[in-house]
Amino acid sequence: MVRAAVLPAVGAPLEITEIELPDPGPGRVRVRLAAAGVCHSDLSLSNGTMRVPVPAVLGHEGAGTVVAVGEGVTRFSPGDGVVLNWAPSCGSCHACSLGEVWLCANALNGAAGIHARRAADGADLHPGLNVAAFAEETVVPAACVLPLPDGVPLTDAALLGCAVLTGYGAVHHSARVLPGETAAVFGVGGVGLATLQSARIAGASKIVAVDVSPEKEELARAAGATDYVVASDTTARDIRALTGKQGVDVAIECVGRAVTIRAAWDSTRRGGRTTVVGIGGKDQQVTFNALELFHWGRTLSGCVYGDSDPAKDLPVLAEHVRAGRLDLGALVTERIGLEGIPAAFENMLAGKGGRALVVF
Repeated sequence: MVRAAVLPAVGAPLEITEIELPDPGPGRVRVRLAAAGVCHSDLSLSNGTMRVPVPAVLGHEGAGTVVAVGEGVTRFSPGDGVVLNWAPSCGSCHACSLGEVWLCANALNGAAGIHARRAADGADLHPGLNVAAFAEETVVPAACVLPLPDGVPLTDAALLGCAVLTGYGAVHHSARVLPGETAAVFGVGGVGLATLQSARIAGASKIVAVDVSPEKEELARAAGATDYVVASDTTARDIRALTGKQGVDVAIECVGRAVTIRAAWDSTRRGGRTTVVGIGGKDQQVTFNALELFHWGRTLSGCVYGDSDPAKDLPVLAEHVRAGRLDLGALVTERIGLEGIPAAFENMLAGKGGRALVVF
């Protein structure tokens, strides 16, 4: 038996309890977690913004060590360090055939399966976003693990599984920030901090960080922000004032709220690009009039998982880590145990801190 954070029902408090994991069957891998990041997507699952079968073991951003493999698994062996991949591509759907593996139609099929049983009553548990990382150990399909790159600390590597792939991909794959361009990043949480670092790596000449909290300015500047704006009704105007009244070339929204998406759009120059990374609810309606769409000539695009291919992007990210360009530890503002996850959710709702990291 292992301890895990279980969501018993949508909107219910998390339960830290013991679960019974099965032995890894054919094509599956058992992993002992070293760390798991607490992502806003986990909060969205718990409150029903995103739907998954419940009860479920949450957590999708993690890294650990292989402890056992099932029949047919030849790529991994006990003792190997791995990063969890919560959205494995099937390789055969239409999106995958186009090379757009981040849009795989079957990536989350595993969330409907039975992952484990609650020790107290034998109730079936689902694996949240496939990998159930809020637990001391997990059993996942081999497609849900990637080799730990050389030179990356195992605990910090958990952040590669979501926050960093998303933030880096938003800059390099979706928004495609070019050297010398200006950028604004809305939201200085875990993904936002990774986005700021990635904009710096891309060579952006001016990087404006935006957040509701004045206390995050130091974090943002350490990640690469050249300017900091506290979110208000004049956010777009403030950003345009920092860019010769033109607006930024690229605005990247990492919050998922209608007002923030609209502010990101309004802060982008004529002909610029606005990329939405944040996951908002169906009630978050963003409106534009037809004339402004024509006049401004901007591009507005969604961004799923950073438009990333984890198998290809992980080695690139590792090279940035080894070269000192990407600081994974700088994303973490709190290291906690499983019992600290509910408080980490509350901090996210209050706009406090960067990434909370569960360390086992």
